[in-house]
Amino acid sequence: MAARAWLSRAAKGAGQGGLNMPASQPVVTPMPAKSPASSPAPGGVRRRAPRAAAKPVPEAVDTVDVSALERLIGYNARRAALTVIASMVDSVKPFDLRGPLDFSVLTLIGHNPGVTSRQLCSVLDILPPNLVGIIKQLESRGLVERLVHPTDGRAQGLYLTAAGQALTDEAEATVIAAEDRASGRLTDAERRTLTTLLQKIYRRAD
Repeated sequence: MAARAWLSRAAKGAGQGGLNMPASQPVVTPMPAKSPASSPAPGGVRRRAPRAAAKPVPEAVDTVDVSALERLIGYNARRAALTVIASMVDSVKPFDLRGPLDFSVLTLIGHNPGVTSRQLCSVLDILPPNLVGIIKQLESRGLVERLVHPTDGRAQGLYLTAAGQALTDEAEATVIAAEDRASGRLTDAERRTLTTLLQKIYRRAD
């Protein structure tokens, strides 16, 4: 009987939300984890994330170190050649020559009357098409003439005309003076030694 009474009371309580069932719990949405920069350390003090390493400051060069090039013969020879050739170019302008090559061709013809175009190409180390244009230009100015070679009827020798000889003599004296100024820091003995050493490099062994 006592059990029935208890069940009866329990049934009535169930109709009124009884049975002492726990109330439904609200759904809790988890919060996203905070980054280390904003997460508080023990004691409530915020920790800062470590800063990225600073980029290295680019170096500036006040004086260029060229010692790695100055130990090379080619670099020194080119620098010296640029200085000397610049003075030569300026010195032959009054003679309406287009540069050192025109002067070299005239000088070789003047000191080697009857020289052939093939021989000039060999000693100047230039291609025949390059020489053809120079010879035609010098011929058109009345400085050079072609004559039948005395020993080879199939070839033609090159000669300076009277006007060509006069121009070449004056141009040679001007170029020599310009080179002396460009190499003025050298003694005569040093100049001869430098010339000899350079020739040992570019002259072909026999």
